[in-house]
Amino acid sequence: MVNFIMIAFCIAAGMLLRRTNLIHSEAHKGINTWILYFALPAVSFKYIPKIVWSSQLLFPVFSTILVWAGSWLFMELYCKRKNYKQRSRSSLELAAGYSNTSFIGFPLIIAYFGETQLPIAIICDQTTFILLSTAGIINALKANLHEGETIDAKFMLRKLVSFPPLIGCTAALLLSQFFDLSVAEPFFDKLVATVGPLALFSIGLQLKFDGWKQQASQISTAITYKLILAPLLVCLFALLLGVKGSIARISIFEAAMPTLVTSGIIAEQYHLNTKLVNLVIGFSILAGLLTTLVWDFALRILFP
Repeated sequence: MVNFIMIAFCIAAGMLLRRTNLIHSEAHKGINTWILYFALPAVSFKYIPKIVWSSQLLFPVFSTILVWAGSWLFMELYCKRKNYKQRSRSSLELAAGYSNTSFIGFPLIIAYFGETQLPIAIICDQTTFILLSTAGIINALKANLHEGETIDAKFMLRKLVSFPPLIGCTAALLLSQFFDLSVAEPFFDKLVATVGPLALFSIGLQLKFDGWKQQASQISTAITYKLILAPLLVCLFALLLGVKGSIARISIFEAAMPTLVTSGIIAEQYHLNTKLVNLVIGFSILAGLLTTLVWDFALRILFP
């Protein structure tokens, strides 16, 4: 219950301070910088060295890629039918393709399945950030191209390799092979503890529900894919491939998480439809607290 209260409190606190003008209107940018450059890389250093790798753990990786690929196809078809431009297409793909696998996913995994299941969730989380650091950035760059322009390969590569969560993930993978990082774990614990509250507080600062009716169709489409179709897609493939037990349950449950908060940060950095992405994040968090109850019930039946 405390995890649910924390989520609601942090978002509400951000919204309250913004509405009462007790905080600078651009304060979220400083918070986002802390999250990207320090807190999220610390997540990699804390959890990656603890993962015991096996062939079975390929499914959480596959499931995360499947959610992203399904989002790309779904939004391409939807935006083509609606005749949306690339900026709207990129914003919707960013809003629907990446699950909130860490600062909402981890607390809910612990609440529903126990802390022992976190290693599977961590694989989903790191795969999500690798995808966001590559496909997500490329998608955002496409929205900023003028007609006839192409993405500069050097510029794209520079953006990819300088994305802090990707640097943190890569460094954790490499350094953990040669050094015992456990000595620094208390330090990483302190940094990781800032991710959830600050990220949710940042969303609260940016979240404005005014004007949502004008974008209701886009919001509902993104949320329908993120909370229903994405986990359903992973569930079907788990059944098809014969994946069972906790690996299937946690992978599907992580796919059912609300939209990744960092998507709002990327949207803001690359001048996408930030309002739309943040509205999807906010509404998906509220709706996700209910839909995850349904998915938990379904998963315990389908994957006992």
